Amino acid sequence: MVVKSTNQPPLVVIVGPTASGKTLLAVELAEKFGGEIICADSRTVYKSMDIGTAKPTAAERARVPHWGLDLVEPGQRFTSADFKKYAEAKIAEIRMRGHVPFLVGGTGLYVDAVLFDYRFGGDVDSQLRDKLEFMTLGELHKYCSEHNISLPNNPQNKRYVIRAIEQKSVNTKRRETPISNSIIVGIATPKEVLRERIALRTEQLFDDGVVEEAITLGKKYDWNSEAMTGNIYRIVHSYLEGEIAQAEMKDKFTTLDWQLAKRQLTWLRRNSFIEWHDLPGAKAYLTDKLANLS
Repeated sequence: MVVKSTNQPPLVVIVGPTASGKTLLAVELAEKFGGEIICADSRTVYKSMDIGTAKPTAAERARVPHWGLDLVEPGQRFTSADFKKYAEAKIAEIRMRGHVPFLVGGTGLYVDAVLFDYRFGGDVDSQLRDKLEFMTLGELHKYCSEHNISLPNNPQNKRYVIRAIEQKSVNTKRRETPISNSIIVGIATPKEVLRERIALRTEQLFDDGVVEEAITLGKKYDWNSEAMTGNIYRIVHSYLEGEIAQAEMKDKFTTLDWQLAKRQLTWLRRNSFIEWHDLPGAKAYLTDKLANLS
């Protein structure tokens, strides 16, 4: 989907599930067309959690500027409203430099908050927060089901689930169509190919030292902290405690990432303005659009 252009560089939005290849595509295009990347990922905003959250590599970041990484300490509150404010400021800065802003990621709420100009409510409802804090994770999941609230990317993290419930109560105003001067593309990947890519990335994460990273983070933030309950870190902890074998640890993480990919696709497919292509098609489509900018 291309929304009408202005004299400013367009906002290029590339979305897709985890391991779909959107990061490398964005790096190649941003490098070619003078772009800078804003990562729309609710996991990579946290400092120190580099390997387990599959942040862009140092080599990728050396090729083009990346924003939206390492914004807060693990466990520190960072909402979709915070991301929207941050991303909009970065988009303006990038355009002021005459560069093309690329918004890239799989966290649908982050992307939609920018694209559809979400109008977030005021401060958190303290009474609702108190009520939610006393509920078990199972009760929170039931609450989400009963109130048509989508679970967050990490549904086992109680803080994330509470945040999703709170955001549902305040995200009542938004545009019906995307903001002007935006190009929106989704990476469509056959299920079997995506499963294979996820499995290969699991092996890469362990080769890169995710177990060692988890040990360091566990010592710094405590294994019982909410910051350590998400993603691969709790699985690594089970392995280190002797509860599961190495092969099972890898299998569990592959399954966890596959479940994440399915949730991301469920969210993204609600957006009828996304132009879906496979990776080669997305590259050709965006290359054509960007090459014809005047």
